[in-house]
Amino acid sequence: MLKSKVVLQVIGTGMIPEDTLMLGESYVKQWKIPQGQHILLKFGSFRQHVKVIPVAKYDGMRMSQSLAKQMGLTSGSSLRIQYKAGNSTLVLGPLIGVLVSRDYPNTPDKPFGPITMFCKELVEASSAQGVYVYFFTPNQIGSQLDTTIDGWVFSDGWQQVRMPIPDVVNNRLTSRKLENRPSVQHFLKDVKQQHKTNVFNEKFLDKAEVFDALKKDESLGRYLPESHLLLNYTMLKSMCSRYSNVFLKPIRGSLGKGIIRISRLEANQFQAMHTTAAGTRKQQHTSLVKLYSSISAKMKTVRYQIQQGLQLIEIQKRPVDFRALVQKNLTGKWTITSIVARTASNDHFVSNLARGGTLSTALEAVTKSNLQSGISRHEAVQRLQQAALHIARGVEAQIPAHFGELGIDLALDTNGRVWLLEVNSKPSKNDNTPLHENKIRPSVRMMIQYSRFLSGF
Repeated sequence: MLKSKVVLQVIGTGMIPEDTLMLGESYVKQWKIPQGQHILLKFGSFRQHVKVIPVAKYDGMRMSQSLAKQMGLTSGSSLRIQYKAGNSTLVLGPLIGVLVSRDYPNTPDKPFGPITMFCKELVEASSAQGVYVYFFTPNQIGSQLDTTIDGWVFSDGWQQVRMPIPDVVNNRLTSRKLENRPSVQHFLKDVKQQHKTNVFNEKFLDKAEVFDALKKDESLGRYLPESHLLLNYTMLKSMCSRYSNVFLKPIRGSLGKGIIRISRLEANQFQAMHTTAAGTRKQQHTSLVKLYSSISAKMKTVRYQIQQGLQLIEIQKRPVDFRALVQKNLTGKWTITSIVARTASNDHFVSNLARGGTLSTALEAVTKSNLQSGISRHEAVQRLQQAALHIARGVEAQIPAHFGELGIDLALDTNGRVWLLEVNSKPSKNDNTPLHENKIRPSVRMMIQYSRFLSGF
């Protein structure tokens, strides 16, 4: 099946009938598109019968203003095009809808707040690949599924346009509360069933779910620190008797919030270190029972995962961990887009950037660290890459949901062993990620390529 890319030219409605498309003659000949009879035009959920008129010495596509408006298209759009002779259908696209948490219509130059630059970058990456992208929020989803939805497009500035249901939905919601809205859940279910829309990164993951799922695959066991849902004092006592340090992590936490590190001191004393915005708060307890009673009130509202403490590599006594961004590519295979090292600041025991951590390349961090000399630095980085791919495949195999990208947090101990810390199904894309002038990040390009794979373009 021949595939190509065309630039759309929109013409005044009186100059061309609404049910007529003008297309470069070479496409019409190559694909043997019948002339003078109706074929089906498809763009996302949009369908209309049209006649195709070949235009000599022209490699674009022309349509009337009224037809373009029904499709949410603007003049100058670059689109992929394919003709399916079997059912006489001319398909334009792919059309991608990105579901974002909120918009700010009163600030049209920055309608998505801190992620506006990322959205603009996605528009530019899409246009370069002949893909059409729009953005919509849970507030634009009605209780009943329609064949169109209000979305934001970029064409000489941001504007709201009525758009067809897309071929692919990329779920970029950053709040579980929004994602769990009945209207959102019904919409995602209905577009998959009624329009065969592909939805990826369709749900949040929590820590207990990930570890319980990955335990089912024996080959992944080597990456998993001992980890359980903290249910009672007995479990805390059992873990603290086995390990000198344990971590309590909110199973639905992010950005290092709410993590507690428990350390056994001399003479049966215990120390709890809490992450706070200002730094680490330390509390000493004369017994584990007293420590447990101090956190039991929190356990009524926050569910914790208790995890074996690890002897992480350090740079000047500051712990280091790694964030691997793993994405699916143009052939639908998991691939490593990037691995960065995050070094904790002096007054924190977690490395998240939101807690003052600093970024560097994985190789730089490993080279500066106290990793034992028996392991080559390059080999250590290679182990991290292999683990990230192995874990991504494991998540896909063991958790019944569709993911196109995962942020996988890994640690390396001083012996060079790789450990999994957590898996994030909504890796951050906000404006504090360094953006280079006029440069599209590989992670954004990959997201578009996977959407093309899903939609057959």
